[in-house]
Amino acid sequence: MGVNDRGPLRISRRHLLALPAAAAVAAAAGPAPAAADAGRAAFRPVVFVHGSAGSALQFRLQAKRLAGNGYPSGIIEAHEYDSPAIATILSQVYADLDARIARLLAATGADRVDLIAHSLGTFVVQGYLAGSPARAARVAHYVNLDGRTAAAPPGGVPTLAIWGEGDPARSIAGALNVSFPEQSHTQTVSSAESFTEIFRFLRGHAPRTTAIVGQPPGAVRVSGRAVLFPSNAGVTDATLELYAVGPLTGRRLSHRPVHVTPLAADGSFGPLPVLPHARYEFALLRPGQPVHHFYFEPFRRTDTLVRLLTSRPGEGIGALVETSDRHTALTIQRQQEWWGDQGDAGDRLWINGREVLNAANAPRAKRVIGIFAFDAGRDGVTDLSAPLPAFFAQPFLTGLDLFIPAARRHLGTVSVVTRRRGGGRTALAVPNWRSSAHRVSVEID
Repeated sequence: MGVNDRGPLRISRRHLLALPAAAAVAAAAGPAPAAADAGRAAFRPVVFVHGSAGSALQFRLQAKRLAGNGYPSGIIEAHEYDSPAIATILSQVYADLDARIARLLAATGADRVDLIAHSLGTFVVQGYLAGSPARAARVAHYVNLDGRTAAAPPGGVPTLAIWGEGDPARSIAGALNVSFPEQSHTQTVSSAESFTEIFRFLRGHAPRTTAIVGQPPGAVRVSGRAVLFPSNAGVTDATLELYAVGPLTGRRLSHRPVHVTPLAADGSFGPLPVLPHARYEFALLRPGQPVHHFYFEPFRRTDTLVRLLTSRPGEGIGALVETSDRHTALTIQRQQEWWGDQGDAGDRLWINGREVLNAANAPRAKRVIGIFAFDAGRDGVTDLSAPLPAFFAQPFLTGLDLFIPAARRHLGTVSVVTRRRGGGRTALAVPNWRSSAHRVSVEID
């Protein structure tokens, strides 16, 4: 699991030279506060702040890597907000972040927290730190992931800035600047290489492993939230059913769910015990609405940042998906951009044996994270020569006119196979639910 891509690492010497000699030596070896942490048994809470149209999903793998290196999973959280409305809600986002940090400090007894932000989240966090010395004083380290530049570390907090593909001159002056020029925008959040730099910065030494370390049966729990995309508002008046499914078909192994739980007022659920190598279906049931089915890869260890992204009928991008009794509609998401125009250096995705990515619907420059695939026009015809415009116009999304036959009794399956750039293959199967009454989402690690 995880990302296998490896790009060249560049640490900005230009900014080290701008520091006093002693500070330059310290920065080259790692910030002094992080080095001091290496001798402590305690771990500080970590809070991730996502970017535009993002959620806790972007940090799922890194949270599990942190836990595999000793962090208690309960002190790793994501601070979510309505990113399209950020200009009008920023003060409330700050107030909510104040409350989250105060709660974590009180619960853990830690002196400070560590903040990690991506993209638009770096705008949020830089303003939060730079605008208030009291707020900055409660933060030990800040990690700026492929976002805003700055003339100094925000609020004077020791800062690591990680940059992906793009302008190589981007930097935060006075920070430790690290570049992965072959990694894409969201990949800088989820990659093993960025994890290594983050962990070294926070703890003063390299991680023991960048793998997702499995846990034994009986130890694994899943928890998270069902949220409306992209506002991250919690889904209310809903029930979640969790089913064990067959690894080769994705079909339910029993008509009885292994867990049934109403969602809390903020859309949260869990923790629910699961087996580490089993596959599961999350079925979100809301009165008078299609059942929304979510499929993940096996949860090898406890996962506290599961997010079930959905929408209300007739609202959002989901309202543009055409439905019928004859076809299945899929949403496929991965926290690393899909490159359909890079040949052998790119990504490949097969649905029911048909390769679906190309230079038209998933060019590298589009930064596609989410793929909507359904029978546009409900004509039983597939046309991959161009993306569906309404979806392609949205940031990080694309749409495919792909006819996926549905079965009346859901006895058929849809095969989803990926080959990641740099190596690695994933194969999942899900039932071919009728889109007239069912929605299907697949999360690829």
